[in-house]
Amino acid sequence: MADASYPSDLSYHEEHDWARIEGDVATFGITWYAQDQLGEVVFFDPPAVGKTVTKGEPYAEVESVKAVSDVIAPLSGEIVEVNTDLGDKPEAINEDPYGEGWMVRVKLSDEAEKDSLLDAKAYEASLS
Repeated sequence: MADASYPSDLSYHEEHDWARIEGDVATFGITWYAQDQLGEVVFFDPPAVGKTVTKGEPYAEVESVKAVSDVIAPLSGEIVEVNTDLGDKPEAINEDPYGEGWMVRVKLSDEAEKDSLLDAKAYEASLS
């Protein structure tokens, strides 16, 4: 299990999702807090490449030993890549939520949306 961390190079959605924005493409995943609340992740049900996601709406499901939870899109756009490794190794979401545990890459449809995301300090403050 990874140690609690909230990297400062990421942007955060209040629903415990992160985005690593590189130009007009963003990588999405769930935060350390989210995976800690879920417990051991046993299955990731990804969306299809080409699917459109909407900020604040569910785009995938994560199943843990405790529950099935929706994964919320921190930004809107079109899915251009899915982390297929999670099919065989869903525990990467627990072990490395900001690295190997990434979920999808999205071509952003509205780059201005990123202005509404939280930085690491604001996200961490929202947890207390």
